[in-house]
Amino acid sequence: EDFIQTDAAINPGNSGGALIDVAGNLVGINTAIYSRSGGSMGIGFAIPAQLAQSVMLDIIDHGQVIRGWLGVEVKQGNQDFNEDGTLNNKVRTDGVEIAGIVRGSPAAEGGIKPGDVVLSINGQKVSSDSQLVKVVAAIKPDTKTPVIVKRGKEEVELLVKVGKRPKAEQPEDNEDDQQ
Repeated sequence: EDFIQTDAAINPGNSGGALIDVAGNLVGINTAIYSRSGGSMGIGFAIPAQLAQSVMLDIIDHGQVIRGWLGVEVKQGNQDFNEDGTLNNKVRTDGVEIAGIVRGSPAAEGGIKPGDVVLSINGQKVSSDSQLVKVVAAIKPDTKTPVIVKRGKEEVELLVKVGKRPKAEQPEDNEDDQQ
């Protein structure tokens, strides 16, 4: 979602190369290409240099990438519904509706509820699920941050202690499958 789209040729084997501007400044790290033929002609994608640098610094400082986490599931499509439950045919642009909350998560402990529409976090307005994830990820875990939600017809300000994004669960090895 944060990729830079480029027409720079990215050949097999040279992912990870520098994407530079005409002045020689690093803009991004070439990562992938979408191509009909599989060759270098197509649309290239690069990770922005600023994102790559923040990942690098996290790894140097902490041995891993650390991201903030709320523990929410957002409503897909961001469509607005009328009070009677019928589709309003408008796409919501004033926040992100929460569909579910992970039990025991920072969102649950901070008072966020399913049906709330998150309008802003830490003073930054949010209007898409990807923007919500990006804003929360940038907040240092264990930081108490204001979250403004629309609950029904009123706006409520909550103080939520952002957590550390949990590691993905690894499937357990089944001893019967091992030889």
